[in-house]
Amino acid sequence: MVGMDEVGRGALAGPVSVGAVAVDLTTRTCPSGVADSKLLTPGARRRLLPALGRWGLARAVGHASPAEIDEVGIVAALRLAGGRALAALGVAPDVVLLDGSHDWLSPPLQPDLFVEVPEVGFAVRTRVKADQRCASVAAASVLAKCERDDLMVALDAAHPEYGWGGNKGYGAPEHVEALRRLGPCPEHRRSWRLPVTGEVGAGCAEAREDADATGARATRTGTVVAVEAEHEPGTADGAGVRPGDEPSGASDAPPGWVMMDA
Repeated sequence: MVGMDEVGRGALAGPVSVGAVAVDLTTRTCPSGVADSKLLTPGARRRLLPALGRWGLARAVGHASPAEIDEVGIVAALRLAGGRALAALGVAPDVVLLDGSHDWLSPPLQPDLFVEVPEVGFAVRTRVKADQRCASVAAASVLAKCERDDLMVALDAAHPEYGWGGNKGYGAPEHVEALRRLGPCPEHRRSWRLPVTGEVGAGCAEAREDADATGARATRTGTVVAVEAEHEPGTADGAGVRPGDEPSGASDAPPGWVMMDA
């Protein structure tokens, strides 16, 4: 089985990223402290990386660039990033488990004439809150979040005016203000609703629909829609999880699979 999770879907800049972690019945219990990346502080996520690098059969992260998001749309870009993660795993899964209720990995029933859609030889299953209930999905979310954050920090060195080292490409006030003053750079998603265009792109509409479906907060800041699904927790306990949000039994999971009772 491969657990997958995505990060960066609602950002205004930077790639969308998909983590993938392969496990089987021989996989030992997941490292203590593994949880949905959104429930962990940046420091807690970093501390998990060495253990996650040794856990499971294989692990990988795939990305789709802003240009690819603009060209094919966010859902197809997620499929592209997920396919790249699976290819990098080097493992042929029997089933892939996605967090949430929407299968963005399987080819569409009505193929796009302009996008080549490969065949898949595995079943795809979705589960709401899989990133809190399944160890491999939670691990995938941590790996994807850390790798995408590193990419945004590297991009911040080239474009420091947008504050990506802190906001990671999301619609934080300083990012919005910089867009108003300077306009977008090549790392921005031009199909998103940016303050310099005043136009609603298809990608932004899909991001808002996804935020509504998953309970993420969609906030309107001037002419920008910023989907705040993944920004950092403001406070955290010593383990890096916000008080009251600890996934019970996370370190006592059956090998590689469920972290909480189904």
